[in-house]
Amino acid sequence: MTELLIGLVITIAVGYYIVKGYNAAGVLLTAGVSLLIIAGILGHSVLPAKVASTGNLLTDSLEYVKYMLQNRGGGLGLQIMLLCGFASYMTYIGANNVVVKQFSKPLSFIKSPYALLVAAYIVACLMSLAVSSATGLGVLLMATLFPMMTAMGISRPAAAAVCASPAAIILSPTSGDVVVAAEKSGLPLHVFAVETVLPVSICAIIVMAVAAFFWNKYLDKRDNTPMERVDISEMEVNAPGYYSILPFMPIIGVFLFNGETIPGLKLDIYTIVIVSIALGALVDFLTNRLDGKTTLSNLESCYAGMGDAFKGVVMLLVAAGVFAQGLMTVGTIDNLIALADKAGAGGFALMLLLTALTVAAAIATGSGNAPFYAFVELAPQLAGKLGLSPAFLIIPMLQASNLGRTISPVSGVIVATSGMAKISPFDVVKRTFVPVICGLATVIVGTFVLVPMYA
Repeated sequence: MTELLIGLVITIAVGYYIVKGYNAAGVLLTAGVSLLIIAGILGHSVLPAKVASTGNLLTDSLEYVKYMLQNRGGGLGLQIMLLCGFASYMTYIGANNVVVKQFSKPLSFIKSPYALLVAAYIVACLMSLAVSSATGLGVLLMATLFPMMTAMGISRPAAAAVCASPAAIILSPTSGDVVVAAEKSGLPLHVFAVETVLPVSICAIIVMAVAAFFWNKYLDKRDNTPMERVDISEMEVNAPGYYSILPFMPIIGVFLFNGETIPGLKLDIYTIVIVSIALGALVDFLTNRLDGKTTLSNLESCYAGMGDAFKGVVMLLVAAGVFAQGLMTVGTIDNLIALADKAGAGGFALMLLLTALTVAAAIATGSGNAPFYAFVELAPQLAGKLGLSPAFLIIPMLQASNLGRTISPVSGVIVATSGMAKISPFDVVKRTFVPVICGLATVIVGTFVLVPMYA
């Protein structure tokens, strides 16, 4: 219980100092390293098994910072830098303005920006079928849909929240979380994913879309949030019309090069973005009548965007990762699991307890996978003791882990989208909070109605 209290106190302190305007990356790094040191003092292993110890408690804590720089800087961080660079390049050569100009005509009959927000959210949710990573999808949407949404009159916090939210509800039947959940439920994957989870997911997405409409409209009015609707008649567009396809090349590439559309040709998101930048440069080169000097000069905007992304987004992701490791290492998650194991609750009460603990752990750590994988191990055992169906406990936990991540100011997707939008993570969380709560309530009710409680 001491470890749980330590984790809670430091988490509250992190929130307090970030709200007070302290540098978020610095606060998270300081808290994360402090938790790692405390964990070592309490006798816990500071480093994961795959990272070799330096032989000293203090340097082990800093060794994990180095590990996160290598891991997130070279993996997810590289993806973010590439997409941010691509977005900057598209803006610089005028492609984003062309998109806004061309899309404004067919969308002009939709007078409410909040109706556009709902449409963008539905499209983003469908994109989650192709991109499994919540942060990867959020960054991809920020690089492609975000500029168009803000230009059409959707406020920056609302648009960023749309980009951060689509992975809050799992749709893909082949997601790693779904595969594990089906196994622990003792059901075939197609039965669990399509017949059991999917109806609940669709209901939750509809409810969250409606909640997003009214909640963002209310916040924009209450806070007098500036809208950035562009006067199309006064928009300066210097690029040709065919440039409108360029900003969407990463999205097209995700569907085109998944190994199924073109058999034998499968590219990951990193290569797809590099190909998109290269094709954009080629089109720019041909449009500028083979003026290589201008083309290469324009590409400088891409490199500058990548550098800005490392400073503003990737370092926040590294800091958030160190903080999450500190919470898990000090024993906060293990203590939450112990609370669930000791609870002598009935079937519905136990489902609510496990769901609440999963959400709490996801918010605290900023991870959707870690809390779910930790708590899901308990579900079959607890279900067996009470004669419950494991799926009745697991489905809300599965969705709760992703929903909790979407309202965590230290999660990768929130940090990345807020960083690219140049707003506070708390501004995004404020926008996602009510839709997430509505989605979570829908998941609980949907599970109770559609999934048998007893085996």
